[in-house]
Amino acid sequence: MLPPAAAFLPEIIFQTSRASGPGGQNVNKVESRVELRWHLLNSELLTDEQKQLILEKLAGQLTADGLLLLVAQDDRSQLRNKEIVLARFHELLLRSLRRPKPRKATKPSRSAVRKRLEGKKIQGEKKASRRRLE
Repeated sequence: MLPPAAAFLPEIIFQTSRASGPGGQNVNKVESRVELRWHLLNSELLTDEQKQLILEKLAGQLTADGLLLLVAQDDRSQLRNKEIVLARFHELLLRSLRRPKPRKATKPSRSAVRKRLEGKKIQGEKKASRRRLE
C-alpha cells in the first residue's frame, strides 16, 4: 500500500524557475515552473521490495544516482504547478507499483482456426488465378 502524496513531502525537494509557457509578461518575472526532485533509494516510506519494483519500472526516468525529476509548467501559478507535479509524482508511483495480471494461455477456437484457413485458401486461389498459364 502506497502512502498518500503528502507523506512524501519531507523527502521531496522543490525547485522553481521561470517557465516558458503561457503567462505573457508574467512569464518574465515570476518563477512558476516547478521541478520535483525525489531520491528513491533514500526514501523511508517505501519497503525495499517497493523500491526495487519502482527502480525496475522507472529505470529510464531515474538519474544514475536514483533521483526522480518531474517538471510542471502548465499553469501560470507556481502553487498550481506544485500541485500538478505532486499529483503526477503520486500517479507515477502508483502505476509503477501496480503488478500486471498474469496472462492465461488460451487456444483459438475451432471455428476461428477454420475461418483463418478458409481465408488463406481463398487468398491462395486468388493469387493462383493471376498466374500466367504456360
